[in-house]
Amino acid sequence: MISIVTLLVVLTLSILLTRIATVALTHTGLSRESAKFQARSAFTGVGFTTSESEKVVSHPVRRRILLMLMLLGNAGIVTAVSTLIVSLININRSDTLIWQIALLVTGLILLWSLASSKWVDRHLSNAISKLLKSHTKLSVQDFSKLLHLAGDYQISELQVRQDDWIAGKPLSALGLREEGIIVLGINRIDGTYIGAPNGSTLIKEDDVLIIYGRANVIKQLDRRSAGFIGDLEHREGMIEQKEINEEEKQKDRS
Repeated sequence: MISIVTLLVVLTLSILLTRIATVALTHTGLSRESAKFQARSAFTGVGFTTSESEKVVSHPVRRRILLMLMLLGNAGIVTAVSTLIVSLININRSDTLIWQIALLVTGLILLWSLASSKWVDRHLSNAISKLLKSHTKLSVQDFSKLLHLAGDYQISELQVRQDDWIAGKPLSALGLREEGIIVLGINRIDGTYIGAPNGSTLIKEDDVLIIYGRANVIKQLDRRSAGFIGDLEHREGMIEQKEINEEEKQKDRS
């Protein structure tokens, strides 16, 4: 019984740790999908592809985050699983074994449901992001000085998913500049790179966009789904950016 509870607690903490690391890595400029992959790979010790490992090695903050994940992953999961196996082997009564296996399966299903929930992911990620902003400086990227980035503006990666608002549309139809977003380049899944894409460039599923803009707008764009709600969020973003442009013009005149 104790071993099963221990395992479930370890798995819960594992999910929470990888979620924290995912949000932290996105603050260093990685796309959400890339950050999630690297966090899970480091925690489970399965390794990275060459391109992914280069992104980590070249960035000191990412190295520290993933090193901590590797240490915690090796220490936690192996110990909990070993304890569980030994405990199950030592059980003599079959009815007790069945009950404990049922408890374990129920706990795993519950954890999987919570980990897969978009609602939980959205609210948990927002909470983690606020805590990281309050207590760390992860939003400071290693190339910010070179590009003279200031204020709320940053350069980041955004991976395009099938149901994203931007998927399947040319750049000219998206109107991202009206939201203060500039697409600097596109990495295709086949390895092709498109630098300074023009308006006719089609945004495809699995593209990774290198974009420049305000941090909160980039996050909103990353979560924006296709359909009416996405169009509404785009219009709201355009209105907000227009107000910002007017404020900047007034400051420039004064």
